[in-house]
Amino acid sequence: MAAPRPPPPGALGGGVGGSGGAAPAAGVSMRMFHGEVCLGEMEVFPMKQGGEGGLPFPSNEIHVSHLSPASERCPPLAILQTIAPFSVRCKLQTKLTPPNPSLQRLYLTCFNEFKSAVVVVGDEELHLVAMPTKSGKVPCFWCCSARSGLYAASVGMLNLRCLAIVFDLDETLIVANTMKSFEDRIEMLSHRMDVEDDPIRIAGMSAEIKRYIEDKELLKEFIDTDTVTDNGKIVGTQKEEVQPMSGGQERVLRPVIRLPDRNAILTRINPEIRDTSVFVKLRPAWEELRSYLTAKGRKRFEVYVCTMAERDYALEMWRLLDPEGNLISPQQLSERVNCVKSGSRKSLQNVFRDRGCHPKMAMVIDDRLNVWDDKDQHRVHVVPAYTPYYAPQAEMANAVPVLCVARNVACNVRGGFFREFDENLLRKVFELYYENGLLDLPYAPDVGDYLVCEDTNFVPANKDQAPTPEGMRGTEVEKRLNGQSYRWEQREGQKMSSSTRSPDDEGMPIRGTGGVRTIQPNGGSLAITPSVYVTVLQEIGRLCDSKVEFRSTVSNGKSMLFSVEVLFSNEKIGIGIGKTRDEAQVQAAEKALQNLESSYLSSVAPVAGVPKKDSRKSPGSGNGFLEDAPCSDNDISMREPSGSTLKLDDSNNMDKLSSIMSLIREHCLEDQHVVFRDQVQNSSPARNEEYHFQVELAGLILGRGIGSDREAAKLLAAEEALKTLKSTTDPQIRKYLRPSTE
Repeated sequence: MAAPRPPPPGALGGGVGGSGGAAPAAGVSMRMFHGEVCLGEMEVFPMKQGGEGGLPFPSNEIHVSHLSPASERCPPLAILQTIAPFSVRCKLQTKLTPPNPSLQRLYLTCFNEFKSAVVVVGDEELHLVAMPTKSGKVPCFWCCSARSGLYAASVGMLNLRCLAIVFDLDETLIVANTMKSFEDRIEMLSHRMDVEDDPIRIAGMSAEIKRYIEDKELLKEFIDTDTVTDNGKIVGTQKEEVQPMSGGQERVLRPVIRLPDRNAILTRINPEIRDTSVFVKLRPAWEELRSYLTAKGRKRFEVYVCTMAERDYALEMWRLLDPEGNLISPQQLSERVNCVKSGSRKSLQNVFRDRGCHPKMAMVIDDRLNVWDDKDQHRVHVVPAYTPYYAPQAEMANAVPVLCVARNVACNVRGGFFREFDENLLRKVFELYYENGLLDLPYAPDVGDYLVCEDTNFVPANKDQAPTPEGMRGTEVEKRLNGQSYRWEQREGQKMSSSTRSPDDEGMPIRGTGGVRTIQPNGGSLAITPSVYVTVLQEIGRLCDSKVEFRSTVSNGKSMLFSVEVLFSNEKIGIGIGKTRDEAQVQAAEKALQNLESSYLSSVAPVAGVPKKDSRKSPGSGNGFLEDAPCSDNDISMREPSGSTLKLDDSNNMDKLSSIMSLIREHCLEDQHVVFRDQVQNSSPARNEEYHFQVELAGLILGRGIGSDREAAKLLAAEEALKTLKSTTDPQIRKYLRPSTE
């Protein structure tokens, strides 16, 4: 017997448009084709009542040109909701019972292989998403729209758990100078010294001039002889082959000298013109950030560049930063390096003009916020401008270097984004039926949700900012490299003369997520703002190989307070509430550090025959803060969990938990993080209190445990979770397991 037709859209689950009990919209009959093959008549229902603008198919015919790429783990509706939220234009269902066999095959292929049927209409793609129905297996689809090419690019990124990151160049990652820019800055500082009376400021400017002169002499030697003398040793050039310059076809061999001890590189933008030689300072910790982006040979982020510099200069600066092309391949350079005209604003929409990524899946690293479009600013992580001549020690003044902070921020953003994607979006999409409405779609994550941006009105306690850019920017690059004279305007010089300076041995305030650390001129103690808690916590996570996440929300009440939770290896360890995100984040980080300290002290197990006060946990037994220790070789006796409380020996408990967690990870697909969820809110560490934990995988509960301490409760929950993974037949759980375990 043929499967019964589903009720008209809107009869169940909130109507065609998800508007509760609204009457269903009238359907329109259209013929559907796959290539040249007619699949039969379809009944099309607009999502909006009245049907205005709801039927996007030309000539009232549906022509499927191709199927989208198959997705390994993400259903098409989840991808479309991420890159084009709430873009469902209409619903389709067959008019024939039984359906045309070709239509049935198309429907089953799309449904089982996580594909969509694509209809191309101009610069838009209409994706027909096969949906389950509550009333039978009649082929039915949701039609969602997206920009052409965006879906195919996003499938791979979401399956690989990859986001995009956009870098600025000048004073974010590098500082570059030509002979002319060196001379101008030396002259400008000399004039300021002539009118300055403060001996401290004079000492600071004198030290800065000395640093400029030292690098200028190296650059002059490079221009004259193609060599430099570094610490008494003569270093010659290496000819490095690069892509042809703009408009050229022949290969280019560029003379380059790398001075790793100075974190500097000398290069020549046009090898035929010596005056285009440039002295480049690389920002410290760039290697740490770069290695994170491509750790273990797999990209965590697709990398782009957006700068206001001249194009040939920008391409060469990026080549120096990524000489092996691991972040951006040579074939992608022309599309991935985006040069914006000076005076224009940067935009993620323009960066992704090739539609390789949606702006919601991208974060930005830049030293300036106001150069970005307003709609993109919440996705920008602002770093302090790199000032190697004005304050060479400033980079190391923080507990964590600036680019290491950026690395930690990127790690938190990626973790938060895909946690929301897996545990909220994916789970809810799998629960949707054809009969559901538009308002039943879940919220899609945005990188900006997990990036705690700075207040744009932030003013450091010490206002001694570097008063001028230390390298070339924007139009200055083009003028210098084209041999044109360039001079700072007189008003800039007047502005600089009023700025204060600090001597060489003074610390500089560093603005950014890393907080501010200032060395007092009188040699007194360090003053550290509370935001240093954030960077210290992130560094602890890095050293312990544990993920640190900050999750923020805004209350719905009149108070509009911000709430931030800290997750350490997926366990909530701190919460903060404040009038701003920054205030709430700092409070949460401070509490998290206090909890980590308590957890560490309580986890130190006594050594046999030694008093407990002298015992220390062995280095190989864990990270010192959470009990996710390396796998033990001991056999694990699986015990039946129960609802009664349990108290076990601490060290034995931790060893067993570590082993069980290792076994659980072996069952799960890579990047599927198992979460311990504390079911008791604001629990105190009193010994007589019960602890309740449950183990979750992508929002699905695998096991629960109750114990008189945290470790015991975790162990019981983990044991039950492992048994669940070994015995489950639930398809919702099995799709997150490795094929070998099924």
